[in-house]
Amino acid sequence: MRPTDPRLQAALDAAINLVKTTAAAVAERMAEALGTTARSTPQTAERERLLSAQHELQRNMPTFHKVFREVLGEKMSSELASGQTAKRAVAVSDWESLSLVEDEAVDEQLHSARISQMIAHECETQLRELASYMSVLTRTAPGAADGNPLRAEPLGSAVYRAIEAVTDEIEVRKLLARDLGQTLARAMPACYSEILVDLKARGIKPAALTVRSVEGPGVALGSANSGYATLSPATSYDSQGSVSSRGGTLSPVDAPRGAGPVFSGGGGARAARPVSGRGSETQFSSPAAQADMQMMNLLRRLSSLASAPVNASATGLHSHDGAGSANGALSYLPTQQLGHAMHMQAGDAMTGLMAANLIHAHRDELRQATTGKLDHMVIDVVGSLFDHILSDSRVPPHMARQIARLQLPVLRVALRDTTFFSSRRHPVRRFVNRIASLSCGFDDFDEGPGLEFITRVRELVQEIVDGDFDQLEVYEAKLEALETFIAGQTKVEAEQTGAVSTIESKESELRIQQRYMQQLRAALAPLSLPAYLGDFLSQVWSQALVLAVSREGSQSERVTRYKRVGRDLVMSVQPKGTAELRKTFLLLLPPLMKDLSEGMKFIGWSDAAQKEFFGKLLPAHAESLKGQPLSDLDRNMLIKQLEAAFNTQVPGADSVRAADPLPVLEDAVDIEQRFTPEEARAVGLVAESAIDWNGEVDIDVGADSESPTEQSELLPMGEDDAGDGESEEPTRGPQLMEHISLGFPYQMHLKDEWQKVRLTYMSPGRQFFVFTQGKKHRQTISVTSRMLLRMCETGRIRAYEKKYLMERASQRARKQLAELQAHTRH
Repeated sequence: MRPTDPRLQAALDAAINLVKTTAAAVAERMAEALGTTARSTPQTAERERLLSAQHELQRNMPTFHKVFREVLGEKMSSELASGQTAKRAVAVSDWESLSLVEDEAVDEQLHSARISQMIAHECETQLRELASYMSVLTRTAPGAADGNPLRAEPLGSAVYRAIEAVTDEIEVRKLLARDLGQTLARAMPACYSEILVDLKARGIKPAALTVRSVEGPGVALGSANSGYATLSPATSYDSQGSVSSRGGTLSPVDAPRGAGPVFSGGGGARAARPVSGRGSETQFSSPAAQADMQMMNLLRRLSSLASAPVNASATGLHSHDGAGSANGALSYLPTQQLGHAMHMQAGDAMTGLMAANLIHAHRDELRQATTGKLDHMVIDVVGSLFDHILSDSRVPPHMARQIARLQLPVLRVALRDTTFFSSRRHPVRRFVNRIASLSCGFDDFDEGPGLEFITRVRELVQEIVDGDFDQLEVYEAKLEALETFIAGQTKVEAEQTGAVSTIESKESELRIQQRYMQQLRAALAPLSLPAYLGDFLSQVWSQALVLAVSREGSQSERVTRYKRVGRDLVMSVQPKGTAELRKTFLLLLPPLMKDLSEGMKFIGWSDAAQKEFFGKLLPAHAESLKGQPLSDLDRNMLIKQLEAAFNTQVPGADSVRAADPLPVLEDAVDIEQRFTPEEARAVGLVAESAIDWNGEVDIDVGADSESPTEQSELLPMGEDDAGDGESEEPTRGPQLMEHISLGFPYQMHLKDEWQKVRLTYMSPGRQFFVFTQGKKHRQTISVTSRMLLRMCETGRIRAYEKKYLMERASQRARKQLAELQAHTRH
């Protein structure tokens, strides 16, 4: 049956979403793997079948995802609906009854069963453990065969139904069912393991480990009220030690005796053991569980203070120690020599906070609500980090106030998850860093995009504060929502500049060029041409043909002339042993060289490359005057082959998709030449010739005060920022090219000065990048990928922040503590 408690349903929904995500990722990988397998398959029929399967899967990928989600949802609803056991029993039939159904239904059952068997075989251990948890969530008997709605059978059926929606070809369905089933089976053990980790983190206990206790002496052990003075009036303990809450956020799960899971607070690590109670109330078996509930209650009450427009000291929740903010930052240091004077010195140093530090203001209350020195240390460390976060000059005050509202949620996560201090990729750190970095790209939060951004961030922060802020999935979901918002906002902003349509058309030309280059290379492959000449015609001259077609049309005089140049160029290097052939060659050579030079200039081929090409062509012309000429038949056949190759139609814009990968041009041509002067001015294209590449840039803008040696010091917790082997994202140099992100601010050196710019658009093939600059009068700056890479290599563009906010705060906290420790030793 379906869980009645919303937290149980949330746990089940999270598990189902993990399965959907895994299946979607497997389908994407399979679409790529089919092409790789096809290229290495010698049999033509098998290769065509693989390519057909790849094409169908890629073309109908949205349909696959949609049908899989819908069918899996239907299966889950059917599995969880009451009374389905009897229906499943009636539906079970033996193989003899298969003659009564259609062939397609038989194929569906066969392939679904095979996929299910592959999954069940690979995930036998995980499914056995998962069944004990699912029986608790679905309130079914432990060990029941149908107690796990995420078992292999519903999954196999949903996969094959999705495959049926992708293609109507029987052979392609069989191939996808085989390969996709095998790949999914190998991926599901990790998925099921992640589901188990999530269920354990939510405080759910497996049915096999549930202790069924009895009424009698000792049941109410550990139920005494802690006497915590600031416990919320909305929460109380009855005479039996059960927790009740009028607000509903902390009420325990109403479960049958010994069967249901018990959640501690927000699903923290100190989950209570389930024991029986009177009526529908669930009791907690240890004071630690009650303390965890109290801690969560306190954090929820204090987190609301971050949204209040008044100072924290006026809320009525006063700390018992007026110097709490000073004591909090240093009380965990492993020395007895840091006395009250040192604490006051640290407190005096931390001035000018853009928002109240609630952790320091209520330090004593937070420490009373936790047990153990480790928790006290975490409270002080997080409080010290927020001292530096809220005083960071690079964070706009509007954003600092929103980050301040996350103090208590961040503290809760840090108390539960020690990887918060050691992993740069931790969802909470990424969310805080992202909103802080993105906010630096705006100069005005009172109107326009800046107001839209801060409003959206305020909504996301409010959803975190009001929700289960101790669950990492919440921060991952909000981070994804933030990225979606930024992508949409920057797209609208770029479209308003009018640069998007022009740039996308130019990138479409590049895709067409790549497609035509491949076609021309295949057409010239049977001909015995010198290597340099074959490369020139397919890689360089093909660009001249494509550009002429896009500018003037396929029937223009220029296009006809360029096709003739390709034919005549090949014939010019053929042997000419007779006087008549030599005379004809000398008459055709001047117009041929003129048209060649015109085409090279037309596409902007570099002078150095032209010189190298003519250095090989002219000796070939001289050598051709001495050789034995071709027969008339061979000569005529060669001309026909060349004419057929160059008459190959240039692909249209509708034949390429923006999602298709765009390979790097094998022979670099100046992409800027593809823009007319009017188009270049409209999109703000910065030409490479406009920059003095030999000149030196001036000062190192935005340099932080920390020395490089300080970047390697340890956090107060004894963990390094990159303790999990993660490396910092580059902020300058060639590597920055791969990490440039939409919405982020950067420093760009243009016109002999540094300018703050914000990335608002990247073309689908990452060949063009559009930045905006200015507050009131927005200026568009567009660069090609080659231009941007060259700017990265020469230090003319760099990230606006040398470190993310959390890393800067950690580094400054380490520096401050090192100075205080050194002062104490003296």
